[in-house]
Amino acid sequence: MYNILTLNKISPAGTALFDRGKYAVGSEITAPDAVLVRSASLHETEFGPRLKAIARAGAGVNNIPVDKCSEKGIVVFNTPGANANAVKELVIAGLLISGRKITDAVEWAKTLKGKGDEVGKLVEKGKGDFAGPEISGKKLGVVGLGAIGAPVANAASALGMEIYGYDPYLSVDGALRLSGKVRYVKNIRELYENCDYITLHAPAAADTRLMIDANAISQMKKSVRLLNFARGDLVDDGAVIAALNGGGMSAYVTDFPSDALMGVKGVIAIPHLGASTPESEENCAVMAANQLMDYLENGNVTNSVNLPSLSVNKTGDFKVCVIHRNVDGVLTLITKVAADANCNIENMESKSRTDYAYTVLDVRGKSEGFAEKVGESDKVISARVIVN
Repeated sequence: MYNILTLNKISPAGTALFDRGKYAVGSEITAPDAVLVRSASLHETEFGPRLKAIARAGAGVNNIPVDKCSEKGIVVFNTPGANANAVKELVIAGLLISGRKITDAVEWAKTLKGKGDEVGKLVEKGKGDFAGPEISGKKLGVVGLGAIGAPVANAASALGMEIYGYDPYLSVDGALRLSGKVRYVKNIRELYENCDYITLHAPAAADTRLMIDANAISQMKKSVRLLNFARGDLVDDGAVIAALNGGGMSAYVTDFPSDALMGVKGVIAIPHLGASTPESEENCAVMAANQLMDYLENGNVTNSVNLPSLSVNKTGDFKVCVIHRNVDGVLTLITKVAADANCNIENMESKSRTDYAYTVLDVRGKSEGFAEKVGESDKVISARVIVN
């Protein structure tokens, strides 16, 4: 029996997938084998010895201490792409409201309450204050062409925009997903200098933190409209405020409000609604649940942020799943344990990711004591046996 601790409200579409004959699932679990979480912070959490995996029902894992988990042999999963359509649709809405001044216009219209028969005339008189450009024919720069950026680029292209795309890590699969109309640039400055709208879809990392600063903004058109539905840390709020106040930017639409941004003319702050659709929450929960079950029952890893993807079919009597440091000698150690136990390795896969590696063996023979023997090495972080 595996224990799954749920934090936050996880969509029943995901939790219903767990076979209650194999899993105990709920928010009251005290000794979990795995955690299913959305936005709750785990940075101050003490992880018990049974914990093997954490699945984030969403893309970002800034609420999870990934380094700490790696040191303890806890696999951290996320669900990239599960909320892509929801975010894409909100970005398209952001493009429209950034130019057409729709939010200001709606707020102004509310002030007409009680004007009676004058409302029609006041509307005609006041609507000129809210005129704004169409997006068709304008240039959109998409920074990051992954699970969300690529669909945004394609959707905006279909709406008649000219698309500039920038992504130094663009994969072959990512390139194939892009519309042939997208103009791929290798220098982000070319995107900054040419685009009327810029939307950010880069991951949060040391080299992307505050990537939109005063220097970057100085390379953009003074009429640029900037959209950030990726991560708040990508943008220097102070630099944006200075640009808006000084005529160096027309609008900033963000899904990450901060106190400094509140009340600034030209800022449209949305309360982190990117993935807030029932469809997105279901997709994320389903993907997270399936990844946890596949890891716990089969040892397979998909969409982990701290271990490589790896899958081994069951053909022998048991699997041995070993999380270890990415150093020499571990595979020799594991195969020696197999030989000493008169076991035959039917299949073995081993992959590394930075300082850590994951090795899975499909073995024929007796499993007793196998994981314990492998785990005696200080190079091994965790080892477990799954009987086929």
